[in-house]
Amino acid sequence: MENGHVLIEVHICGRVQGVYFRQFTKNIAQELGIRGYTRNLPNGCVQVLAEGSKGVVELFVQKLRVGPPMSHVDSLEIEWKKPSGEFTGFVIRR
Repeated sequence: MENGHVLIEVHICGRVQGVYFRQFTKNIAQELGIRGYTRNLPNGCVQVLAEGSKGVVELFVQKLRVGPPMSHVDSLEIEWKKPSGEFTGFVIRR
């Protein structure tokens, strides 16, 4: 498998707000060395932009599908984008 640099935009819906999903996402991203951000969306979903090597980003997505203990992921949609290199770390946006 090609393991180049990738950027994904992920929308995670279900019980994902008010259950520490963004903090969980930030913790996992920092452990894996992924750059980008996460934020709550007005529709009750969580958005994640994640940039890193393809294999690590795929592992990250597997962890997002599970989420923290109080969460429940009903759907997870991924859009692959061209890497931008604009991110220096991983943050929670308001």
